[in-house]
Amino acid sequence: MVSGGGVTDGVATGFQVDLSNCDREPIHIPGAIQPHGVLLVVGEPDLRILQASDNTGALLGAEPEALLGSPLDSLLSEAETERVRQLLTGNLQGASLLRIATRAGGGSRQWDGIFHRSAAGLVVELEPATADEPHSVSAFAAVRQSLARLQKARTLRALCGAMAEEIRGVTGLDRVTVYRFDAEWNGEVIAEARAPEMTPFLGLHFPASDIPQQARELYRRNWLRLIADVDYTPAAILPALSPVTGEPLDLGGSVLRSVSPIHLEYLRNMGVGASMSVSLLRNGELWGLIACHHAKPLHVPYEVRIACEFLGQTFSVQLGAVAEDEDRLRTLEIAATGATLLDRMAGADDWIGVLSRDTNPLLELVDAAGVAVRWGGEWVRAGQAPEPATLTELASWLGSQPGDVFQTDRLAELFPAMSEHAVISSGVLAAALRPRVGDYLLWFRPEVVQTVHWAGNPEKAVQEESDGGRLHPRASFQAWRETVRGRSLPWQPAEIRAATELRSRILDIVVRGAERLAQLNEELRRSNEELDSFTYIASHDLKEPLRGIHNYATMLLEEAGGTLAEGAASRIQTMLRLTRRMDAMFDSLLTYSRVGKLELNQVEADLQQLLDDVLDTLEVRVAESGTEIRVPRPLPTMPCDPVRTAAIFQNLITNALKYNDKPERWVEVGVRERDGGPGCVLRAGQRHRHPGKALVDHFSGFSAFAWEGQVRWWCRGRADDRQKAGAKAWRQDLAGIGPRRGQHLLLHSAKLSTRCPPGFRRR
Repeated sequence: MVSGGGVTDGVATGFQVDLSNCDREPIHIPGAIQPHGVLLVVGEPDLRILQASDNTGALLGAEPEALLGSPLDSLLSEAETERVRQLLTGNLQGASLLRIATRAGGGSRQWDGIFHRSAAGLVVELEPATADEPHSVSAFAAVRQSLARLQKARTLRALCGAMAEEIRGVTGLDRVTVYRFDAEWNGEVIAEARAPEMTPFLGLHFPASDIPQQARELYRRNWLRLIADVDYTPAAILPALSPVTGEPLDLGGSVLRSVSPIHLEYLRNMGVGASMSVSLLRNGELWGLIACHHAKPLHVPYEVRIACEFLGQTFSVQLGAVAEDEDRLRTLEIAATGATLLDRMAGADDWIGVLSRDTNPLLELVDAAGVAVRWGGEWVRAGQAPEPATLTELASWLGSQPGDVFQTDRLAELFPAMSEHAVISSGVLAAALRPRVGDYLLWFRPEVVQTVHWAGNPEKAVQEESDGGRLHPRASFQAWRETVRGRSLPWQPAEIRAATELRSRILDIVVRGAERLAQLNEELRRSNEELDSFTYIASHDLKEPLRGIHNYATMLLEEAGGTLAEGAASRIQTMLRLTRRMDAMFDSLLTYSRVGKLELNQVEADLQQLLDDVLDTLEVRVAESGTEIRVPRPLPTMPCDPVRTAAIFQNLITNALKYNDKPERWVEVGVRERDGGPGCVLRAGQRHRHPGKALVDHFSGFSAFAWEGQVRWWCRGRADDRQKAGAKAWRQDLAGIGPRRGQHLLLHSAKLSTRCPPGFRRR
């Protein structure tokens, strides 16, 4: 729309016709100036003229050939020259203004002198003063009123509207627009003040090619630029190469710099006679422009331009404040939502469960329509989010992107595989949790179909002559409508900061959980060591009185065996068997204290003998309960760990005695032939109409049995960590008995049936 440069004649053809080749034009060294002023390059400290524009004869009454090599006081009086010397002794930064008078050509004339230094020397630019006195007072009054209005603006729309009206009021230009760049340097007119006869530009978009990159850089470096007459004939600088540098004079800081011919043609096609622009910066970067147009040629006095430049600088400061206010409001909203999330997550190890139980705060945090989080190999989704397979593919692509937080409002353009999902995921905000394994927190925004009104067709930014020669800027600026798809609303800085903060908190929880787990493992290791020590000492100390009981019972039987009453000898024999059994149990306790440290002791064991030992131990309880123990035939011999197998028998039979309340109480341990080998089966009559439950009840809270093709849970499902640990130890015991096969837990060639009796519900 308001390009500061263009292309020269003779651009090669054979590539897409647009203004991208403007980027190659050195617009800062055009070798000429606009002819409404004069340019001189003066050496220091002697102030001799080194270069001059070729229009000095018309404006100063002295031809450039006569001025070159002459001292500056050939144009100025001694007093004026001294004023210039005083100006130069100060801190000359940027452009400085000095009202001076020239005396060449037999008369005196007032000029606005603009001074700045360059590598080639002191650059002196002279523009005709419009009156005998500067416009300082009137310009100051206008600026003061404008500042008061700008400071009242609280929104960006109000600020831009006020700026357009104030600049037009100060300059008298026919049309003033506020023009904002997007991320791709396309421009949009967001505010406008104009005369009724001027074509409205409000709401129109202009392609990035209208303002090439090097022109944008000049706008960033210089606050203001004026083209007083788009039909001017440039005034060349003589000599073309600087006597100091040997190169063309750099006019990047000049107010009279000539502009590209194609840009002048662009303005003429727009119906403009004069143009002025004021740069708008935010954080030192070009944010937009105040683009001013006049239907006829117009020279805006330098004093007025200084006022406009000051307003542009004030606008830039106010722009940051207004944007920060709007950002602050959004930040406060996000902070409130984030506080809710963080309160819920505080102290929680299951952070993903906290987030997934109520996803509304997670969506509201960044104003998203969908969210997905992957941790531990599984995706948890809410709202409008793609399927897990698509999410995994997206996460893999995100792993190649830089940074911990990635955001875009046009995902399909960057990752075409997401094109078919653009309706719900045109925008993505991704926080990397563990990118190496594909763990991410993703927010999604849906497609927002936009209708963009361009000032002419952006695909026809230039026109080519029929002979394939010179390129011309487009001639039509009539509104051209384009429908844009595959874009979402952009992510705001406050939302990106919120995602970054949440990511940090989640990682803190993960690290804290890892540290807590390491601490618990250390405490468990220490507790196990203490338990091992206690178990060993307790078992060892208990064996001592047990040996005394055994020895005294043996001596009693040997010394008084013949004189004991009927049945007494039998009871002493039982006592001896029980002491031996208890001694074996203490040995088992010692072995159990070293579970995980010792290998299982598998030997050929007589199951019948093991069962007899268990029944001896339980003799009193069996008698008290009135339960009949049935063993239809002797149990087989098989490879197993005798101590652990005896413990299994004892625990199963004890539970059968405990829960059996039938009138006729019995427990049967038998042998069943199946799968080519004998199997050991224990069953009991018992309450709750579930015969055989005693077989299973022992495993409550401990174990899961392997069934063919699947896992069936028999336990009651207690989730206590201690019981889970017990389950692991118990499975180790069972694994030591023999391999699993089919639907039975095998004891090598024999098996302990785990079939569920009729009517019993598996758990």
